[in-house]
Amino acid sequence: MKLRTLLMGAIASTAFAPAAMAERGSDGNVSIIYWQAPSILNPFLSGGTKDVESSSIIIEPLARYNETGELVPWLVDQVPTVDNGGVSADLTTITWKITPGLLWSDGTPFTSADVKFTYEYCTHPEGGCAQLTKFEGVESVETPDDLTVVVKFSQPTPNPYGPFVGGESPIIQAAQFADCMGARAPECTQQNFNPIGTGPFKVVEFKPNDVITLEANPNYRDPAKPAFATVTFKGGGDATAAARAVMETGEFDYAWNLQLAPDVIAQMASGGKGTPIAGFGPLMERIELNNTNPDPALGPDERSVIRPHPFLGDPAVYKAMSMAIDRPLLVEIGYGQAGRVTCNYVPAPEAFNSDTFKCDVQDIEGAKAMLEAAGYKDTNGDGVRETPDGKPMSILYQTSTNAVRQDFQALIKQWWEEIGIQTELRNINASVFFGGDPGSPDTFQKFYADVEMYANTFNGTDPQSYLGNLLCDKAPRPATQWQGENIPRFCSEEYDALYAELTRTAGLEARAAIARRLNDIAIEGGAMIPLVHRGRLSAHANSLGGVVLNVWDSELWNVADWYRKDG
Repeated sequence: MKLRTLLMGAIASTAFAPAAMAERGSDGNVSIIYWQAPSILNPFLSGGTKDVESSSIIIEPLARYNETGELVPWLVDQVPTVDNGGVSADLTTITWKITPGLLWSDGTPFTSADVKFTYEYCTHPEGGCAQLTKFEGVESVETPDDLTVVVKFSQPTPNPYGPFVGGESPIIQAAQFADCMGARAPECTQQNFNPIGTGPFKVVEFKPNDVITLEANPNYRDPAKPAFATVTFKGGGDATAAARAVMETGEFDYAWNLQLAPDVIAQMASGGKGTPIAGFGPLMERIELNNTNPDPALGPDERSVIRPHPFLGDPAVYKAMSMAIDRPLLVEIGYGQAGRVTCNYVPAPEAFNSDTFKCDVQDIEGAKAMLEAAGYKDTNGDGVRETPDGKPMSILYQTSTNAVRQDFQALIKQWWEEIGIQTELRNINASVFFGGDPGSPDTFQKFYADVEMYANTFNGTDPQSYLGNLLCDKAPRPATQWQGENIPRFCSEEYDALYAELTRTAGLEARAAIARRLNDIAIEGGAMIPLVHRGRLSAHANSLGGVVLNVWDSELWNVADWYRKDG
């Protein structure tokens, strides 16, 4: 099957008829492989997708997004709206009604106190919460009774679905995490590795950066689910091995994020044991530009904190670097029909996709001329330009270890060196790079490099919280345990003020116009260099039923519905 056809029909092809009612655990074991290994099962302490998704089968939000991007109730009876009275007419409160009778996996009641605690945990002033933007504008969370949660905002909030919605904002148990507030959060190994949840599975054993063993939650709210008794969640390796394990050898049932060349996927799919599934959401491969100084001569708590960067803050530099890149070639060699050229931070949904920038034509000579005019010259003839104050233009370019990313690195290094910017390449094991360990110097949050490349996305179809990641105060730093999603340390008063306007603006057209302008400020201001709008591509065994690819939430969002097909 051609990948274009696969992408166009992704949602339709993954629709399924529910399996006949069976008893919980009747289908044995299901094996999942994420070649970026989970390092923690607490998404509040890691912005890595691998950690968010692995924890999503254990801990859950009040509501989440389905495969079409529609908000659906999860631990509540309905999604609150103005029409049903759940959102106040003045848009300052949202009231959630928890479904009665829900239990944690340890058999204790799930109540509004757990929801309020989750808010207090993430917003603790001495903590470092990777998902803090989900609670932007929240004034208080109140619990008038065990099944009612009232979230109050400091101003009218047309999009009140940041807190407790989607795989990035689940509920954690108050009793389990009570002693893990603030600076103590990353020290709570037992809690972070073995969270008690409401999801279909519970942790038996977690080996960080290796394997998670899980079993069916005996207190899951649907007595017939999950169909599988156990889950083996393997992490590590590479995308090629993961894809082969599902589509060629049949060793695993589901493989995530198959970042491989299109011809490789097609060849593996011909093996007949597994099926690739794909769809376009807002996932975007980018090069982040460090707005601070990562000089190793600075102390560990100063690197990537002290401003400014010696030269990356100059628009002439980052625009020239962008002009030197041949994005159509990157798409062709890396993703084929599963990729599209993008110049934007927010490439989807379409209403939010800005048309301000053009970046689909490489211009090496134009990039050279731009640098020359700005005073960046090669004065000694060694092929490396110097800054106007005499510093060589030399950068460290890091990313995670992955065949496609290393291909990208090699090409971009060549192009940048053609325009006189010396480029050193570094790749880091993906499980470490995206791990969020505050003690590691190699995480993408620490950003001990000049530029780094990776992809990111967001839950749902409204990018408000995602855009909030670039607020000045969301930069990772020692005081936040190096958590925060403003990875490039971008800071713009204009951006922050316009974001505040977005949070109080209603109507899709008006919100989209502000979001597009925020996108433009970020790109124009040097937060990042967008490269490829990527399709999500995974694979499942032909014997695995119930899989519905979801590009708007966790890919494992409906793992409770998975089952083993007969035959």
